[in-house]
Amino acid sequence: MSLIETEEQQALRAAVAALGKRYGREYFTRVVAEGKHTDDLWAEAAKLGYLGVNLPEEHGGGGGGIAELAIVLEELGAAGCPLLMLVVSPAICGTVIARFGTEEQKRQWLPGLADGSRKMAFGITEPDAGSNSHRITTTARRDPETGDWILNGRKVFISGVDIAEATLIVGRTEDAKTGKLKPCLFIVPREAPGFSRSPIEMELAAPEKQFELVLDDVRLPADALVGDEDAGLLQLFAGLNPERIMTAAFALGMARYALGRALEYARDRQVWKVPVGAHQAIAHPLAQCHIDIELARLMMHKAAHLYDSGDDMGAGAAANMAKYAAGEAAVKTVDQAVHTLGGNGLTAEYGLASMITAARVARIAPVSREMILNFVSHQSLGLPKSY
Repeated sequence: MSLIETEEQQALRAAVAALGKRYGREYFTRVVAEGKHTDDLWAEAAKLGYLGVNLPEEHGGGGGGIAELAIVLEELGAAGCPLLMLVVSPAICGTVIARFGTEEQKRQWLPGLADGSRKMAFGITEPDAGSNSHRITTTARRDPETGDWILNGRKVFISGVDIAEATLIVGRTEDAKTGKLKPCLFIVPREAPGFSRSPIEMELAAPEKQFELVLDDVRLPADALVGDEDAGLLQLFAGLNPERIMTAAFALGMARYALGRALEYARDRQVWKVPVGAHQAIAHPLAQCHIDIELARLMMHKAAHLYDSGDDMGAGAAANMAKYAAGEAAVKTVDQAVHTLGGNGLTAEYGLASMITAARVARIAPVSREMILNFVSHQSLGLPKSY
């Protein structure tokens, strides 16, 4: 790691790992079972300055980048207690506001996002659009008399809306010149009239809940628009690239935790004359998982470096590949960890069975692996689009 991380980053990794160890999987499992949120861990991570490491120092952040925030999420995940809202609040929303928000928006939101006292959700997915962001139908139109924005539409699978003060909504406005719809971002307060939420029942053990949102003539002031109305996709992908990098960190933390549990078991469990980890049928698949994790981590580091250095185009390809590789590594590693433990892998004592479902999320969200393969095939390889 010393070849690709600075001394400061290594120190951050060690400090966050120590924090995660104090909470661990038992804390995470208990919070989920009680229907609560990881508020204690969130508060302590905030107090230590970890939640806003990527945000500007002048607005209360650590002045680092997505590379540092990915370290925080990965290490908490490796300890068994990941914070999903790190992906959403400081990584997506914080980054977009820091890069494109007005000075007033920065002053209003960034200090709270950095110190953890405020959270913001992110709403892009729609029931009829799926992975096709060009089919988003949430629209925003101006009231010619007041200059207000009026939003209408629906969103699904939006994380943490119940604990976020506002949601950064991806809507579409009509281009006055072409008449075509273009993406724009709006800060929608949780209690805005016409903005309602319904929980989606999930077969997923997580403290963060998923919601369907309805925007019914939600009226917002003119300054609810983030950035330039004409920036469109540039602003959108300023949030989506960090989202993919952070999803990779989330998946890698999960994979490392599962591999760690499997290795402990394989070293100690003895049925014949030697521990089961001495048998190649156990050892080799775990070694392959370790290789997959390390390769995915390298691509995640590359993506974070490119993004933090301002190379949005290069970061786009790398972030997609990092998310793909990490998602595959997570699914494979969790499956192999459960298989290594046999029946014990399905018990509550070892805490691996619930991760089977969680690992699949990294393949599906925030973009499916098939759409990533589409992106790589036509953006990186120059092949024609199939859609």
